Amino acid sequence: MAESDLKRLFLKHAKSLQGLLTRKVRDPQLAADLVQESFLRLVEQKAGERIDNTPAYLYRTAHNLMIDHLRQQQRRKTDLVPHEALEGIVEDSPGLEDSTATEQHMRRLRAAMNELPPRTREIFRLNRLEGLTHAEVARRLDISDSSVQKHLSKALAYVMQCLQEPG
Repeated sequence: MAESDLKRLFLKHAKSLQGLLTRKVRDPQLAADLVQESFLRLVEQKAGERIDNTPAYLYRTAHNLMIDHLRQQQRRKTDLVPHEALEGIVEDSPGLEDSTATEQHMRRLRAAMNELPPRTREIFRLNRLEGLTHAEVARRLDISDSSVQKHLSKALAYVMQCLQEPG
């Protein structure tokens, strides 16, 4: 692809593509990064094969990059929620009222964990209670990092739901 063709394409489509992505991800900087990555992939692709509809290729690539980014964001969220929720379960020297509430909370946590499928429960225990990273859990159980994240996401959603329900 000639540099002038790429420049013309960029001038013609970059602004509208960035506007579309900004509306979807609500982050202008991320949208700009996705547009640049889309054009980079176009240049890399053009070196190999002929593309019949270059604008459609750009928009599809940007859309796919956005979806990939959003999926990664969702996977990362499993690290953010329960640490704070689980830290509050045990205090150094709770009063009688706090002790009773903590005991009930722990019972609910154990009950919720026991209701998880065995593999999911093991992944939750290793990551949240023993502090292993996703990669360490994946290696120990001989599964992919992605599987660890999926199991954790399900476990965390279920445990948090159980902990938030009235006793």
